[in-house]
Amino acid sequence: MRAVVTRVTSASVTIDGKVNGAIGRGFLVLLGIGPNDTPAQAAKLADKVVGLRVFEDENEKMNLNLATVGGELLVVSQFTLYADTKSRRPSFTGAAKPDLAIPLYEEFLKQCEALGFPPQHGEFGADMAVASVNDGPVTILLDTDTM
Repeated sequence: MRAVVTRVTSASVTIDGKVNGAIGRGFLVLLGIGPNDTPAQAAKLADKVVGLRVFEDENEKMNLNLATVGGELLVVSQFTLYADTKSRRPSFTGAAKPDLAIPLYEEFLKQCEALGFPPQHGEFGADMAVASVNDGPVTILLDTDTM
């Protein structure tokens, strides 16, 4: 699994002109799922995301996590994180097919909720408009193959 985690002051996802999910301060998580990913990786990644200490403390050091700052999560499925960009026209054959990806996406959401952060989210496979006000900007790339 791959996640691009962006610290935001606000973020939202809109589908067919209707806001499907929105948050204030917290993380916008773009989540990609590969063909060899497992529920255990979803749990590990969720734990890593909610535990990231990238909010500034009173000394302006990135030392605080979501819980400490009362942050929220917005999770958006993003199969393009598995793009093969060897040519100028990316191939997405490295992403998991929906029959595997949807349950793992839902497992990631479930794990975030179990950790105390019920996420706002997009809709798997939908055409979504994602808006965010990046804070910092702070953007972290996580990959369960290297964690």
